Amino acid sequence: MPQAVENKKITPASPFIKWAGGKSQLLTQILNYTPNEYNNYFEPFIGGGAVFYAISKTLGSRKAFLSDLSKNLVTTYKIVRDKPKELANELSTYKYNEDFYYKLRELDRDEEKFKKLTKLEIAARFIYLNKTCFNGLYRENSKGQFNVPFGKYKNPSLFKIENLNACSKALLNAEIKEQDFKAILNKVNKNDLVYLDPPYSPLNKTSSFTSYTKQ
Repeated sequence: MPQAVENKKITPASPFIKWAGGKSQLLTQILNYTPNEYNNYFEPFIGGGAVFYAISKTLGSRKAFLSDLSKNLVTTYKIVRDKPKELANELSTYKYNEDFYYKLRELDRDEEKFKKLTKLEIAARFIYLNKTCFNGLYRENSKGQFNVPFGKYKNPSLFKIENLNACSKALLNAEIKEQDFKAILNKVNKNDLVYLDPPYSPLNKTSSFTSYTKQ
């Protein structure tokens, strides 16, 4: 069973999930274009949040407005912000094997059963599937059902408690909503900083990915 890694050192926050199109490897280039002076920060396609976490180190008292169209992703962000310890405890009970994976994956095939899950359980399921599925790819079909097969890793790490705590701290002053990017952009004012990173237009049928949500 994957275990939390205890560490008392204060570490900078980094994405707690894998995400197609994540920008962790491009942070230096992106941050070169970030102004030193701005008001609030907006990120309408939060995804894995690599850019937000990098910028959060210098946000200070500024407000961050984060959003995404994926309801389960937004729920997970809120749980990481509000209940990192409870989330870690829940994930620590999850077994890493193929039967458990598919049992958890199938929950969204039954709408009534899925509605009974707590927000904490939804977040734990989201992270578990993300960290144990094939290639760490979060993908939904046209019905909004997660449909990536089991990944067959040796010993995947579901989370590190110090990073969950760091992410929670970074998100404390953030407003997090499930909404279309146009809605959050209506709040943008002069001198605000916006990082707008939508799914890329497909180049062809085999070299594109836009299935983050059923839309």
